[in-house]
Amino acid sequence: MQVELVRAWPGRFDAVQVALPPGACVADALQAAGWRLDAEFVALAVFGQVAGLQTPLHDGDRIELLRPLQCDPMQARRRRAGTRARR
Repeated sequence: MQVELVRAWPGRFDAVQVALPPGACVADALQAAGWRLDAEFVALAVFGQVAGLQTPLHDGDRIELLRPLQCDPMQARRRRAGTRARR
Protein backbone atom coordinates (compact mmCIF):
# COMPACT_ATOMS: atom_id res chain seq x y z
CA MET A 1 0.00 0.00 0.00
CA GLN A 2 1.07 3.59 -0.64
CA VAL A 3 0.83 6.33 2.01
CA GLU A 4 1.97 9.95 2.01
CA LEU A 5 3.73 11.72 4.87
CA VAL A 6 3.58 15.52 5.11
CA ARG A 7 5.28 18.02 7.41
CA ALA A 8 5.18 21.80 7.08
CA TRP A 9 6.86 24.96 8.27
CA PRO A 10 5.94 28.58 7.54
CA GLY A 11 6.47 29.05 3.82
CA ARG A 12 7.50 25.49 2.93
CA PHE A 13 6.54 21.84 3.26
CA ASP A 14 8.03 18.41 2.78
CA ALA A 15 6.08 15.41 1.47
CA VAL A 16 7.14 11.86 0.73
CA GLN A 17 5.32 8.74 -0.44
CA VAL A 18 6.29 5.35 0.92
CA ALA A 19 5.24 1.80 0.08
CA LEU A 20 4.28 -0.32 3.08
CA PRO A 21 3.03 -3.88 3.55
CA PRO A 22 -0.63 -4.44 4.47
CA GLY A 23 -1.25 -4.05 8.20
CA ALA A 24 1.38 -1.33 8.62
CA CYS A 25 0.95 1.43 11.22
CA VAL A 26 2.04 5.07 11.48
CA ALA A 27 5.34 4.10 13.17
CA ASP A 28 6.19 1.88 10.18
CA ALA A 29 5.56 4.76 7.77
CA LEU A 30 7.74 7.15 9.79
CA GLN A 31 10.55 4.60 9.82
CA ALA A 32 10.23 3.99 6.06
CA ALA A 33 10.43 7.75 5.41
CA GLY A 34 13.35 8.23 7.80
CA TRP A 35 11.32 10.76 9.81
CA ARG A 36 10.68 10.94 13.55
CA LEU A 37 8.75 12.97 16.07
CA ASP A 38 10.91 15.46 17.94
CA ALA A 39 10.50 18.82 19.68
CA GLU A 40 9.54 20.46 16.38
CA PHE A 41 6.81 17.96 15.43
CA VAL A 42 4.91 16.84 18.49
CA ALA A 43 1.76 15.11 17.22
CA LEU A 44 0.40 13.04 14.35
CA ALA A 45 -2.79 13.00 12.31
CA VAL A 46 -4.18 10.86 9.50
CA PHE A 47 -6.26 13.06 7.19
CA GLY A 48 -6.64 15.60 10.02
CA GLN A 49 -7.76 13.07 12.65
CA VAL A 50 -5.49 12.66 15.68
CA ALA A 51 -3.43 9.48 15.39
CA GLY A 52 -0.81 7.61 17.39
CA LEU A 53 2.21 5.61 16.40
CA GLN A 54 0.20 2.38 16.45
CA THR A 55 -2.69 3.71 14.33
CA PRO A 56 -3.29 1.26 11.46
CA LEU A 57 -2.99 2.63 7.94
CA HIS A 58 -4.91 2.06 4.72
CA ASP A 59 -3.86 2.50 1.12
CA GLY A 60 -3.82 6.20 0.16
CA ASP A 61 -3.70 7.58 3.73
CA ARG A 62 -1.95 10.91 4.39
CA ILE A 63 0.00 11.16 7.65
CA GLU A 64 0.56 14.70 8.92
CA LEU A 65 3.30 15.59 11.39
CA LEU A 66 1.95 18.44 13.48
CA ARG A 67 3.88 21.29 15.06
CA PRO A 68 2.82 22.90 18.37
CA LEU A 69 0.47 25.87 18.16
CA GLN A 70 2.20 29.26 18.21
CA CYS A 71 -0.76 30.92 19.96
CA ASP A 72 -4.28 30.14 21.09
CA PRO A 73 -6.53 30.05 17.98
CA MET A 74 -9.33 31.93 19.77
CA GLN A 75 -6.94 34.72 20.82
CA ALA A 76 -5.68 35.01 17.25
CA ARG A 77 -9.26 35.26 15.94
CA ARG A 78 -10.12 37.94 18.51
CA ARG A 79 -7.01 39.92 17.54
CA ARG A 80 -7.93 39.75 13.84
CA ALA A 81 -11.55 40.71 14.56
CA GLY A 82 -10.42 43.64 16.72
CA THR A 83 -8.09 44.91 13.99
CA ARG A 84 -10.91 44.87 11.41
CA ALA A 85 -13.31 46.65 13.79
CA ARG A 86 -10.89 49.58 14.27
CA ARG A 87 -10.51 50.27 10.55
